[in-house]
Amino acid sequence: MDKYFQDYTVALVSELKAISPPSYVPPDDGAKPKTEMVLARSLVSNTRGYIERVVAQINGTYENGWYDGCAVMIRRLLETLIVEVFENYKIATKIQNPNGDFYYLSDLISCTLSETSWNLSRNSRQSMPKLKTVGDLSAHSRRYNAHKSDIDNIIPDLRVVVQELLYLAGLK
Repeated sequence: MDKYFQDYTVALVSELKAISPPSYVPPDDGAKPKTEMVLARSLVSNTRGYIERVVAQINGTYENGWYDGCAVMIRRLLETLIVEVFENYKIATKIQNPNGDFYYLSDLISCTLSETSWNLSRNSRQSMPKLKTVGDLSAHSRRYNAHKSDIDNIIPDLRVVVQELLYLAGLK
């Protein structure tokens, strides 16, 4: 893309934003979903702002029919909550490589399931891999597009896992 086209595009977007009614432009920190069709806001209220915003994005993408985006945000929430649990127990180094980077989700789940500092419910143990699978397909498979039913099928699993991880993380 040449420099002229880039500059023109930026100027055009800026101009459109400036003349658009405020109701057309979402706020800087993101629009609020109208519904709580995937996770209730009350489940994560008063935890961490970034967790609350991810749940808002999960609900917002679902209500708009952006199911791949919803699945990817579910995956992100799972990663975030697992890290929160390990940090709460002061054992985050167990899920980090020598450079201090956190492991990928498959290893995060394996470490979570095998950790003896807590006892996960059978439901959470069975649900985490399901959540990962849907998120991975949406994030990494170029020929896969999530459908409403894909998300609907994992909502009960998500609810159980999120609540349990929030308690283990000391956030509820």
